[in-house]
Amino acid sequence: MNVDFEERVDFARLRAYRLDRAKRAMEDAGLGALLVFDNNNIRYLTSIAIGEWTRDKLCRYALYTRTGELVLWDFGSAAVHHRLYCPWLKPENSIASYTTMRGAAPPASGLTAKAVAEIKDRLNDAGVAGEPIGVDFAEVPTFFELQKQGLDIRDGQQVMLDAREIKSRDEITLLATAAAMVDGTYTDIAAALRPGIRENEIVALANKRLYDMGSDDVESINAVSGERCNPHPHNFSDRMIRPGEQAFFDIMHSYNGYRTCYYRCFVVGRATQSQRDAYTKAREWIDAAIEMIKPGVSTDQVARAWPTAQEIGLADEKTAFGLLFGHGLGLALHERPIISRLTSLDAPMEIKEGMVFALETYCPATDGRSAARIEEEVVVGPTGVDILTKFPAQELYVTNPY
Repeated sequence: MNVDFEERVDFARLRAYRLDRAKRAMEDAGLGALLVFDNNNIRYLTSIAIGEWTRDKLCRYALYTRTGELVLWDFGSAAVHHRLYCPWLKPENSIASYTTMRGAAPPASGLTAKAVAEIKDRLNDAGVAGEPIGVDFAEVPTFFELQKQGLDIRDGQQVMLDAREIKSRDEITLLATAAAMVDGTYTDIAAALRPGIRENEIVALANKRLYDMGSDDVESINAVSGERCNPHPHNFSDRMIRPGEQAFFDIMHSYNGYRTCYYRCFVVGRATQSQRDAYTKAREWIDAAIEMIKPGVSTDQVARAWPTAQEIGLADEKTAFGLLFGHGLGLALHERPIISRLTSLDAPMEIKEGMVFALETYCPATDGRSAARIEEEVVVGPTGVDILTKFPAQELYVTNPY
């Protein structure tokens, strides 16, 4: 969705911004290098991705040194492809990886030791082998081998989250585009949501629409209706939706890697007073949070604006986690800040200009089966927020009324 006659996303500028953020975070943490296995961190550093298939394989890893060397080990022939089509990465720094495919390759093959030896050689070449190395996550044998070969390993995930918490103009444009794609998808869902349709059919409709519009990964779609609304199961089923039932959906997908987490709630045909009341409360709670958010506000202040777990009928904040909730959005679904009574009251963090995050509220209805679920994605500006999620949500949306 780029053209030559308007400036929208400047990908060279985006790459430079992300590397600068990562380098400053690495230096602030006293690290000589970052070694990342998380696909989102790999993309943040290298701007290279080869798809959802690799997300759980741990078959790719990237190294970024304090001295500015950037190396990517990718799956087999993908490394050859990158040498041809990714000129921002030195050809000699695009290398086929050693991967055990999550342990499927026999340990006696020695692949983990070979991988770490190559990494160590690159650290030596960059002059940082004697310095601490931040690692985000890896297979347990990899951690053991890194230590066996004498590397000082630190928590690199926190460093990468430091880097990623403030979004550039290009990142915000990509996040807004991803949200716009969901706006359109909800328009199609509202038209299709009538008695007799099943939750999985809505999921299929949304997947097709998003991929038609250019999504690069539909990570997950929750579709929850009727008695399944309370308690919230965080999934979808083959349940058939009936007249007068509440239904809510969460669409999680990405455009150029940048993700959405975007709930909307509907009633099919007609709404009861109980359903409307629950929705009104959920809307009031999310609006109260939106009104509070600006630079300098701490996450515990926002969390205190929401009801306790007991007030929504759950035993404790651990059980209610994710229902009255805020979380950062970027290349991952959950970045900084996290806003929750479970975490924010004990470990508050400051909200800063340039953060992008989603706010989610949930309110069970007094009928014992329905529930309201709303989510808005916001960009923190100098004095407040800009809302990225545009599909109507101020009032409970009744589809195909009769």
